Amino acid sequence: MESFQENRVNQPLLESKEPARQVAGEQISSELEDMLSNTSLSWWRRLKKAIWIEMKTLYILAAPAVIVYLLNNITSVSTQIFCGHLGNLELAAASLGNNGVQLLAYGIMLGMGSAVETLCGQAYGAHKYELLGVYMQRSTILLMVTGLPLMLIYIFSKPILLLLGESKSLASAAAVFIYGLIPQIFAYAANFPIQKFLQSQSIVNPSAYIAAATLVLHILLTWLAVFVFGWGLLGAALVLSLSWWIIVVGQFVYILYSDKCKATWTGFSWMAFSGLWDFLKLSTSSAVMLCLETWYFQILILIAGLLPNPEIVLDSLSVCVTYLGWVFMISVGFNAAASVRVSNELGAGHPKSAAFSVVVVTMNSFVLAVFFAILSLFLRHQLSYIFTGGKTVSDAVSDLTPLMAISIVLNGIQPVLSGVAVGCGWQTFVAYVNVGCYYVIGIPLGSVLGFKFKLGAKGIWSGMLGGTALQTIILLWVTIRTDWNKEVENARRRLQNWEDGKEEVKSND
Repeated sequence: MESFQENRVNQPLLESKEPARQVAGEQISSELEDMLSNTSLSWWRRLKKAIWIEMKTLYILAAPAVIVYLLNNITSVSTQIFCGHLGNLELAAASLGNNGVQLLAYGIMLGMGSAVETLCGQAYGAHKYELLGVYMQRSTILLMVTGLPLMLIYIFSKPILLLLGESKSLASAAAVFIYGLIPQIFAYAANFPIQKFLQSQSIVNPSAYIAAATLVLHILLTWLAVFVFGWGLLGAALVLSLSWWIIVVGQFVYILYSDKCKATWTGFSWMAFSGLWDFLKLSTSSAVMLCLETWYFQILILIAGLLPNPEIVLDSLSVCVTYLGWVFMISVGFNAAASVRVSNELGAGHPKSAAFSVVVVTMNSFVLAVFFAILSLFLRHQLSYIFTGGKTVSDAVSDLTPLMAISIVLNGIQPVLSGVAVGCGWQTFVAYVNVGCYYVIGIPLGSVLGFKFKLGAKGIWSGMLGGTALQTIILLWVTIRTDWNKEVENARRRLQNWEDGKEEVKSND
């Protein structure tokens, strides 16, 4: 990896030539650390002032991030809704493609892109702004190359689904939908590094505006493709791929012409092609961590397809998982906020601020999750009608809603703790936790309950819910016991080693 001549970590803040927005962000961060360290004030006064400072910072970052992830999710789900109004088979096919096979690429790309989140966040907090653009380009290169073998899985999706035991009619319909999602793979490869690059600088509003405009255009184009031109599942999927590329182009144009990115984006560089092996190792750890989480519910959908009467089972599960996904997007917004806040504070050398940010963001996400869980229980009999008018599906959804409500509450905590892990660089450790909780406990337990004890979809979901609960407890325990002074030192060594071209520091011990 290259060595840079400039090192602005030790430059006085007032001498910085960076934009005023970056100086203001550093002043807010220092203010929080100073407040938490001010022993001249009572504990209660320090707490009240610190909460006010952190809440302002958190919601400026989290609110647009929630909107971005929610709108991106609704863009995908709206395609599923249009397909659902073509018939139950089409809804099941779109569900299998969207919530099943498509999540394979989403998990890998989002996971590998999280390496950018760790490194860019800590580099930004340490004022090493010139590193951010290079990290983004390296990640994009790696993700584009990774997209090639993923494309083969999409191309051969029909025989793969048949091999997994799906019915011929469902596998054929789902394969048609999946073919149209092939361009989306490479949109993901470009989107996630760009998105993490912007988030690490607390630039989220432009992504929200782009996502909102794209959603409006996407709904119009999908309606034309499905109901006017009659292009069916393939047309709906191709429009979804096009919409994701619109998001990518919009965000990159913003980076090129925005004054806020002048310090962090200095143009394309050949340095992006150096140090790829070390970057790949960190990206792989990030991908394994998040893929194991993302694929968890993908496996729920695939296993449920093996139950008797799979169309009704998949339809009801897809409705519940879709609603769970919408609420999950709120938690993912807080996940992004937690990752950015923790990585920025660690990079800036503020251990108390990092720890305090974790507490504030977790409590906010949890309270919102409890609210939505209660709301889902009140609306359990009406939830399915936005997707399909069948009473059979409505009854099945109502039966699964209590499990969905519990999942919503857990998802109010777990994604935030994962964001903390990304901010600290704990991806490898969390990957081991996920393997044990999800794949050694959750999936086998769910399969036994669903098939051996004939509890069907409820049994599968219950077992997998147990794995999620165990994982959440472990991450919560580890986070509570974290030595934040040590994490600050790990962040400093990590940035120094990446800058000097050495191997990544492992901070999972």
